[in-house]
Amino acid sequence: MTAPLICLLLGVLLDLLIGDPRSLPHPVRGIGWLIAHLEAPLRRLFPLTPAGERWAGRLLVLLVTTLPTALTALALAVTYWACAPLSYALGVLLTSQCLALTSLRQESMKVHAALTTGDLPAARAAVSMIVGRDTEQLDEEGVAKAAVETVAENFSDGVIAPLLFLALAGPAGGIFYKAVNTLDSMVGYQNPRYQHFGRCAALIDDLLNLLPARLSGLLLCLAAPLTRLNGKDACRIFRRDRKNHKSPNSAHTEAAAAGALGVQLAGPSYYFGQLVEKPTIGDPLRPIEPEDIRRVNGLVARGYALAVGVVVLLTSIVFLLN
Repeated sequence: MTAPLICLLLGVLLDLLIGDPRSLPHPVRGIGWLIAHLEAPLRRLFPLTPAGERWAGRLLVLLVTTLPTALTALALAVTYWACAPLSYALGVLLTSQCLALTSLRQESMKVHAALTTGDLPAARAAVSMIVGRDTEQLDEEGVAKAAVETVAENFSDGVIAPLLFLALAGPAGGIFYKAVNTLDSMVGYQNPRYQHFGRCAALIDDLLNLLPARLSGLLLCLAAPLTRLNGKDACRIFRRDRKNHKSPNSAHTEAAAAGALGVQLAGPSYYFGQLVEKPTIGDPLRPIEPEDIRRVNGLVARGYALAVGVVVLLTSIVFLLN
């Protein structure tokens, strides 16, 4: 087994054990800080026109992807030169911080805990930490649906996509992906402020996630029977509804999860006080309930196990062929 693969597997294990403790510095927080502090100067650097905003956004993407990736590669190289075990330890830590399975489960299960105790205000507050929609007026089913959707959707860009970039390019590849994903989450909006400035970030994020989103949907279809959920309907709804979203990537995992659970996801939601009409995903065979949050976490956990197994197998085959 190669050193990069061992580093990857230890990083996966570390994420499963400790998640993302707030006491530790996290690269995504650093990337977010960089984005926030570069936006205003870059906007001033270019004309206040659609073309000027697009150029400012392109430069933002260049800086925010290049600097953290280069610093990661440099830190790993310097520590390897000084002390190889320290470099491996740093690589394991960075790998774990690029993966979000445990934090996703922890945050969504806070919603589950509040709902099961009947504390709807606490459930709304908990789900507001992990979704972008307005949550103040959501009922119990709406809160549960929002949590299920975010677990399913983030299985792709929070777990499988970084896993693939880590497997292909190590911790520096993982940080590169997280930089693009963080850019999209902060500036990749279709609103007057970011329509032009955030266009480059949104397009690159869509491009990087084309393959991971589809693989993630397939993984959930394969994982459904292993979770005692409906594998047949997961595949059926995945094929039927995986394009029911304005984004080319967001609906794939939601469609597989909706079919596996036998519920309907998506549909109209309020964002910043405005009703946004969105197609539904899945069939309303039954109402969504709090326990579906636990079920979807079990589904993505088994999908993740399948993905890690495939990465180990493929990496081992490549190593043996070389």
